Amino acid sequence: MNGENQQERLLTPDYLAGFIDGEGCFSVTVHPNPNARFGWLIDPDFTINQHRQSRELLESIRKFLGCGKIYEKSPNKSNVLTFVVYGRRTILEKIIPFLDAHPVLSNKRHDYAKFRDVVLRLTNKEHHTLEGFQNIVRIAFGMNAFGRQRKYKLEQVLISSSETARRASREQGEMKIQSELSSDAESCAEMPQPANRLSACSSET
Repeated sequence: MNGENQQERLLTPDYLAGFIDGEGCFSVTVHPNPNARFGWLIDPDFTINQHRQSRELLESIRKFLGCGKIYEKSPNKSNVLTFVVYGRRTILEKIIPFLDAHPVLSNKRHDYAKFRDVVLRLTNKEHHTLEGFQNIVRIAFGMNAFGRQRKYKLEQVLISSSETARRASREQGEMKIQSELSSDAESCAEMPQPANRLSACSSET
């Protein structure tokens, strides 16, 4: 029996839950994107980092869960491999059911609860409203020691998303007004013009 098959044989749900409790990481990244509704994207992911020597274990975990990819953590840390699961649908279908059935027991359970909440709120499309989006962001920033290592601050995301929403609202209002003016101009152009005055629309068309 080779090493990989032995790892698969030893990998049980309880063992994996304990391993995740010690080595797993639940993260929600909030990063700017000009094409997003409020100027920011919310991306949950689940990761496990291990030394390259433990690649067989990561491969066994990937097969056991039926999802995820394995990468080098970074060019500067070529001896560290990362097993990562992206995409809220995959997380919803693979990671959450497993951890709901086999919960982590350490303080990491608090981060998992918030991580789970974020994924469910995203699935329910709560981020499509400004209030829902900002609520999700607040939950995300409450994870992992309250986001102390985050590149962006909570206040920055909240202020920026509010400004983006106001700007979009103004632009929609301007488009609506312009559309109404165009219709009025067409109606006005069809009316007979008084001989002694200029058209009220002539300077707007």
